[in-house]
Amino acid sequence: MKNKSKNIFKGGLGQLTIPIIAICLLVIFNLIRDPSFFSIGITHNNDGNIVLAGNLISIINAASELAVLAMGMTLVTAASGGQDISVGAAAAIAGSAFVKVLKSGSGITGGTVLLAFLVACVVAMLFGAFNGTLVAVFKIQPMIATLILYTCGRSIAYWINGGATPTVSGSILTAIGSFIPGIPIPTPVIIVIVVAIIFRLVFHFTSLELFTQSVGINGSAARLNGINSTWIKLLSFIILGLCVAVAGVISVCRLGLINHETILLDVEMDAILAVAIGGNSLGGGKFKISGSIIGAYVIHMLTITLYAMKVSSTDVKAYKAIVIILLVVIGSPVIKSRFTKLMTRLKNKKPEASLKGAL
Repeated sequence: MKNKSKNIFKGGLGQLTIPIIAICLLVIFNLIRDPSFFSIGITHNNDGNIVLAGNLISIINAASELAVLAMGMTLVTAASGGQDISVGAAAAIAGSAFVKVLKSGSGITGGTVLLAFLVACVVAMLFGAFNGTLVAVFKIQPMIATLILYTCGRSIAYWINGGATPTVSGSILTAIGSFIPGIPIPTPVIIVIVVAIIFRLVFHFTSLELFTQSVGINGSAARLNGINSTWIKLLSFIILGLCVAVAGVISVCRLGLINHETILLDVEMDAILAVAIGGNSLGGGKFKISGSIIGAYVIHMLTITLYAMKVSSTDVKAYKAIVIILLVVIGSPVIKSRFTKLMTRLKNKKPEASLKGAL
């Protein structure tokens, strides 16, 4: 009988405490600093369509690629106990393959875009399988295994389009990268919701979540219970490849071109941080994808906040690092353990105090 895994969007608040507190603190800080910071307005874009605008819309829109990557990164982290540092380079490859197919056709139609997306998915999945094979079969530590593609991935993306940075344009691409006519919500935000729903359905109707957590907690015990840990790890990298393709295509459609040097540059570090801020153990095991999604929005809200405070772009990374270090340390197992012990002691002291008062 197929065991259903526990729903990732339900359950205790414990693992989501840190990301939710981080979001609340940023919201309170911005409301004090500028009460209109989160105001949402209605405006017309360049195509004359009615769309939503404001800092909040900018945050959830700009974080779309990171949120999609964070979902896949969570699965890889949970299964392998390590992280894939090549997602930015792999997205450049997927984006280059996407553009290559678009440019090879006679015109950009719905069929061409769909074909280009499928090719980008296949390419990204193959590179994901390459990373997964190194980790699952050859037992190479994930960061070392993915360092290969991290190093050469953008060069591969460069070769795909012959060293050029071709531009692509069309109403369909514009709709994917910005807004669908008649829908005021940015399309990338809708894509994030769709991807999250797919993950939820997969975890609900299969045992993938349970198997992934089992492999991440104790691979040897999982094998003794009939779980193919090698396949689970490999599958997690392949699924991350799909997420990489989606993120790469969104980025290309936003910009209308592919630049192998700058597309999703340094996104791998933000993806790892989103997983950590989301309360997930970077050593593998139990995970909550909803936490990683919130973590992605925390990172972008922090970035937008710093820019709103007129912090220079060169200093933003330093301020982000300080805040993220605090969040990660507060959410670390050591701090959580000590906090739990402190709360237990306080609870145990209350009955004693009330008993003395009665006497």
